[in-house]
Amino acid sequence: MRPDLVLPSLADPPPPGSCTVRTDDGVDLHVEVDENPDSRLTVVLAHGFTARLAEWELQREVLRPRARLVLFDQRGHGRSGWTKLTKATIDRTGRDLGEVLDATTPEGPVVLAGHSMGGMSVMALARQRPELFGTRVVGVFLLATSPGGLVESGLVGRAVKLVRRLGLLSLYLWLLQVTAPLLERHRRRGTRLGRWFNRRYLFGRDDADPAHVRMVQDLLEETPYPVTAAFYATFLDHDETASLDVLARVPVTVVAASHDRLTPAVHARRMAERLGPDAELVVVPGAGHSVNLTRPAVVDQAFLGLLDRVEAGLGEPRRTG
Repeated sequence: MRPDLVLPSLADPPPPGSCTVRTDDGVDLHVEVDENPDSRLTVVLAHGFTARLAEWELQREVLRPRARLVLFDQRGHGRSGWTKLTKATIDRTGRDLGEVLDATTPEGPVVLAGHSMGGMSVMALARQRPELFGTRVVGVFLLATSPGGLVESGLVGRAVKLVRRLGLLSLYLWLLQVTAPLLERHRRRGTRLGRWFNRRYLFGRDDADPAHVRMVQDLLEETPYPVTAAFYATFLDHDETASLDVLARVPVTVVAASHDRLTPAVHARRMAERLGPDAELVVVPGAGHSVNLTRPAVVDQAFLGLLDRVEAGLGEPRRTG
């Protein structure tokens, strides 16, 4: 990670190029657009669960000379509005992504990029609107994400299976959502326990500088517990494996981290296999789930390589700037 990195604060005013996209169910999504008159290509970036668009800050700097950029805060995250509990789903975030695309980029070629939940949103959009892929959408970048099966193994997986077997899953999720506001009222941010959790689950074997762990902890702890609890249920049943056949129509780069405990690298390998021989798979050794922040050089190189492939397909000269 770049040692001088400071993520933009929510306390700061929105930057120039900011706007609001209101979804068809009335949620205001915060959107930022970096224009680029020298490129007809647009890259739309979707961030991960409990983060916000600032997590793309390093890639934003690298991509800005190559393409027009559109970034947005997922519903309930960052500067975006909240939603009904029943709308806190991957299916809905996929529709949100489509509406941001329609509102900000009505024409021209587009590359979609998603980290973690953002990648799941891209896959959901492919299922919902397959006609976009190969026509409007000309490339996809999937970073530390999964098409499904995240709770099929391990301690959490065994616990969920037991709760389901006992018929108590609905009760468990209801209790989680009911208690979340109370927990939020008494929540302490920046704790040592929080740093331990972030170090264990967001970082890898050798990419966890203490200052960076604290920065990621501060970023993720901005999202209130009720948002976290509301979205939790959607990850239990998330399965967008079939959408990979739609993504296979365009160049795809899949980036995974070898020590990612949230979306293990085995999921990326399965995605790449399903996507076929034209998909590129990059596994970053020693890194964890926050690989875009801790190993930006590798992620940037993979992203720029995807843009090279896309531009070659569009018949445009390769850009070096």
